[in-house]
Amino acid sequence: MKKNIFLLVVVAAFPLAMQAADNLFYVSFASRVLIYAIAATSLNLALGYGGMISFGHAAFFGTGAYVASICIAEGVTSAWIGWPAAIAASAAAAWAIGAVSLRTRGVYFIMITLAFAQMMFYLVNSMKAYGGDEGLTLPQRASNLGNEVAFYYVVLVILSATIFLLYRLVNSRFGRVIVAIRENEARAVAVGYPVFRYQLACFVIAGAAAGLAGALLASHGKYVNPNVLHWSQSGTLMIMVILGGVGRLWGGAIGAAVLLGLEHLIAEHPIAWLAALLPNYQQHANLGVGAVLLAIVLFAPQGIAGLLAKEKHAAA
Repeated sequence: MKKNIFLLVVVAAFPLAMQAADNLFYVSFASRVLIYAIAATSLNLALGYGGMISFGHAAFFGTGAYVASICIAEGVTSAWIGWPAAIAASAAAAWAIGAVSLRTRGVYFIMITLAFAQMMFYLVNSMKAYGGDEGLTLPQRASNLGNEVAFYYVVLVILSATIFLLYRLVNSRFGRVIVAIRENEARAVAVGYPVFRYQLACFVIAGAAAGLAGALLASHGKYVNPNVLHWSQSGTLMIMVILGGVGRLWGGAIGAAVLLGLEHLIAEHPIAWLAALLPNYQQHANLGVGAVLLAIVLFAPQGIAGLLAKEKHAAA
């Protein structure tokens, strides 16, 4: 408990310290990390707790980003309208995709979610009225949240609420049924649970949360482009979950912080000997990230959150 309170104090005080040091870049960077933490946490619900390996999560992330952006572009700048619209649109997309995809299993489920995401990517790519492949630049953030510190706190509150609601959800009857289906679907069917409806509900909730993260990302950068729906974005979110810990409450948040932090650290602060070995070091920054991911998979298969939990139990 004391560690959690200390962490909360540090996270809450961080933007104020950066503002005092006149270094708002890291406040903006931290906001981006928190937004991706929300997106990764939403995927962790479907993947970690629901056992649904979806390569189409970027479809919901991107839907939320584009719906919120279109609202701002059309003059509807209130976050109280744009963000709920993004959540509703992403939930509707998740319901439509899930209703078809969840009738398949295994690699077929992976491929069909990937196919739907790519269909939506090309659809947005063809929307010339909203920038097409060049993307859409926004005149402002939702509700004029132009102040970096204020925006940071808004995102922090939303992430905290997301993790709290995930905790309540997975410890509810619904969450226990979802985990039971993940562990043994045939037994859940035999007991009498409507497996399809439970999985679809889980898939829709995860998609809705991803849509909110997408809306926040669009406001953060005041720009959105079709790449936010690309399958590689789904891969990035999946890497975050694997790094942090699949099926761990804090897995998505930890994975987002580690992955984005590593990318920034390696790209902006090159290691001297590696830079000498690879002249175009910055272009190959993901090699370092890949090495860390490989190490996590080999030596901490339950992710960083699982490793920390193991050390805590050992110490106890």
